[in-house]
Amino acid sequence: MKKYSKYILFFIAALTVSSCDDYLDVTPIGKVIPETLPQFRAVLTTGYSVYPQHKSLTEVRADELTLNEFSDDFIYYRDIYIWKDSNPDKITTTFQYQNLYTVIFYTNVLINEASKKIETSAERDQLIGEAYALRAMAYFDLVNLFGKPYNAATAASDKAVPLALEIDLEQAFIPQTVEVIYNQIISDTNEAEKLLNVTSQPKGLNYRFSKASLYSLESRIYLYQKQWQKSLDAANKALAINYNLIDLNATKVLANRYDSAESILALENTFINSLKSVSYASPDLIATYNKTTDLRYPLYFLASGSRFRIQKGGEDAQKCSFRSSELYLTKAETLLELNNLADAKTTVVAFIAKRYTPAGLSDLTTSVNAMNTTDLATFIANERRREFAAEGHRWFDLRRTSQKQIIHTVDGNEHTLIQNDPRYTIIYPANARLNNPNL
Repeated sequence: MKKYSKYILFFIAALTVSSCDDYLDVTPIGKVIPETLPQFRAVLTTGYSVYPQHKSLTEVRADELTLNEFSDDFIYYRDIYIWKDSNPDKITTTFQYQNLYTVIFYTNVLINEASKKIETSAERDQLIGEAYALRAMAYFDLVNLFGKPYNAATAASDKAVPLALEIDLEQAFIPQTVEVIYNQIISDTNEAEKLLNVTSQPKGLNYRFSKASLYSLESRIYLYQKQWQKSLDAANKALAINYNLIDLNATKVLANRYDSAESILALENTFINSLKSVSYASPDLIATYNKTTDLRYPLYFLASGSRFRIQKGGEDAQKCSFRSSELYLTKAETLLELNNLADAKTTVVAFIAKRYTPAGLSDLTTSVNAMNTTDLATFIANERRREFAAEGHRWFDLRRTSQKQIIHTVDGNEHTLIQNDPRYTIIYPANARLNNPNL
């Protein structure tokens, strides 16, 4: 208990002196060691509330945006945009490595202490289950930002991030391998699955994990690992709880809203206002849409002269980490990888029926039904790009698939991220390296 108390007090002090950082300017509820169920719930609520907005920064690195060099905020994103990671300008916005560990700290308090202090109940199990799920998600984001893409042949030697599972000031934070981190992520999701008993969270509380959002997380984890059957099984379990798709022919609303019928976990702001103000949709992204038949096009984009502003993001109502659209497209992709072409096509058609005009759907259905495996894989990948524009998926999808070449232009000069560029893995931020010589 003495070491635990010391750690809590140290952490509060660290938060206090870091008040210049929006994400670290948080103190645990009441500044006391939690003892009761409501106090532990308050700790986890804080953990949810400080989940960082790093998905927006990945969009700057990918091929979705063109940045406005004349914007006052351009300087904060310039070096991210040109993949200048090794020696960025000090004013450059930093990827939130430390903030994800802040989330992990709060989950560790729950995982290590709640079961000792709270009597057994469904509410206690749900709370601890959420902590395991949230920790798994934080490590999943860490390893996919700062570790190499999962490769079964090299994961045991590929360097990733430190593992911190205990509340211990004296532990050495030494980077583990991609395999070790993924094994821990899966261990955490397995523990969460034993404990979670809320099938789906009501609107307003759907920032919290439920069975549906845990299955969605598992489906994404296994997709990135290319464990196709496990990803498909998890997607099907989540779809058994929420299979709803908004029909854009009937309802012209953004499907990524927290109150959408598609919402499964509404935790992350994936396209922040400061980035919206400095960016336009890239011509490459705009070119992927059929401007006549794709119902997402007028919902997602607004013409601004010859360019297009992205209308998604920038408000709490659009917080989104998982929604049912992802499950449909993951299901289609995994079915295809499992050589089930017919069912993959059926799943794709069920999805696009809600995204295109009747005329567009008729033509696309004919086209999809005539596709071979390669063509359908390309179509599914393009549908992911269209559906999840500015939702934080694109950089990670590129990492796990083609790692294509991307060119960004600044001051008339082209900057190139070549195919399979090592910069598809982000280096640890300078402040993290300064604070931890083991990195």
